[in-house]
Amino acid sequence: MAAFASHLPLTAPPRAQSRRTHDFNLTAAPNQVRLVPEPYGRTDAWCFNGTVPGPEIRVRQGDRLRITAKNGLAEETTVHWHGLRVPNDMDGVPHLTQRPIGPGETFTYEFDAIDAGTFWYHPHQRSFEQVGRGLYGPLIIEEPNPVRVDRDLTWVLDDWRLTKSAAISDDFGNMRDVSHNGRIGNSVTINGRMPKTFAVRKGERIRLRLINAANARIFALDFSSHEPRIIALDGQPTTPRSPKGGLVVLGPAMRADVILDFAGAPSSKTPVIDRFYKGREYRLVDLAYAAAPLRDRTPDWPIELPANPLPEPDLANAMSHDVIFNGGMMGGGVMRDMGGSMNSENGASLREMMHAGKIWFINGVAATGHIMEPMLTLARDRTHRITMTNATAWHHPIHLHGHSFRVISRNGQATKHREWQDTVLMAPREKVEIALVADNPGDWMFHCHILEHQAAGMMGVIRVET
Repeated sequence: MAAFASHLPLTAPPRAQSRRTHDFNLTAAPNQVRLVPEPYGRTDAWCFNGTVPGPEIRVRQGDRLRITAKNGLAEETTVHWHGLRVPNDMDGVPHLTQRPIGPGETFTYEFDAIDAGTFWYHPHQRSFEQVGRGLYGPLIIEEPNPVRVDRDLTWVLDDWRLTKSAAISDDFGNMRDVSHNGRIGNSVTINGRMPKTFAVRKGERIRLRLINAANARIFALDFSSHEPRIIALDGQPTTPRSPKGGLVVLGPAMRADVILDFAGAPSSKTPVIDRFYKGREYRLVDLAYAAAPLRDRTPDWPIELPANPLPEPDLANAMSHDVIFNGGMMGGGVMRDMGGSMNSENGASLREMMHAGKIWFINGVAATGHIMEPMLTLARDRTHRITMTNATAWHHPIHLHGHSFRVISRNGQATKHREWQDTVLMAPREKVEIALVADNPGDWMFHCHILEHQAAGMMGVIRVET
């Protein structure tokens, strides 16, 4: 079947040249890929166009995309365009925004590239397994006048739970993963490979687009003596700055654009280390300098990105809403400590709800599918301030479809830069306030992007009135 884009009530920025329409084809199907080096064999995975990650889709801001997705799997699928402000019927959520794409069927997605930035695509049908088997890819929308760099590169980060024969473990959706911190793998890849080195040159400047495509792993990248400067989060420009503690932290589905200047000695090597899980740090890759420098010193070019056309929240006249996330292992103790209860409205205990497959909750409700009554209904074109409380023992990257939002405060303390994001990582017991203008009508998914948590209930629908 095919679908055509409805009118999106958002206006793309004007362009000096005429708008172009780009046609792409994506086929989701099984294939063998080399995730780990020899002597291990190739791995049976699910791929877009035969590769993991799928092909990078790259267009210019203001252009139009027309993407025909074909399903070569033996089960239904969809494609969701993570972080993009698209029309509701192009959002790729099964049953909520479209009928799933059946085996052998096609569906045409069509929308404008409203915002420049780093985005990605993945299924929203049984995503805890379909993404976990390799179905995802980067989607880059370039600014009309990008910042000047020597190279503009994308690293899609992922982890895999592999057996000793390099096969993907089939234990998707097991109770331990679902009730704890999700499916953490044992093998980490960059762009579908496990490289030992990444070649750089002294004096070089790189724009590195980082995408966390893992089901559940949180990354905290330490570039050692190199000081990354973040220029965008989740595709949206931010005040250029060094990250706290020098670590670039990305929860599942989050992205960061960083500027890296390379001033090391020729022929030297410097490690990139992931430090998020204490006591389980590991070397991701070595930055390997070539013998010949590119230039004697790194350039001093401007790095600030132009803003995207997002409506600014009016906090003085905002409508307020409260959201509480709870559930999971040890969730009852956290709720009691925070003055709440883990009993449902009908009095069922946490143990009883877990036996029924309900593990995670938003405002006391565990989702059992994508079709739900809205948990919030937002007046269109009004500013909304949502106070979110993580009353669990685990981290949760919370993602809202169809919109970006400003992160206003954490635990009552105003954020310094009020970053625009579409996925915000919440620590255990943390309270986060976000604000947005609800200008994109429709029913939108709102969920934890640890995909096992989403599948076990941490998902809701936010309706923006038409």
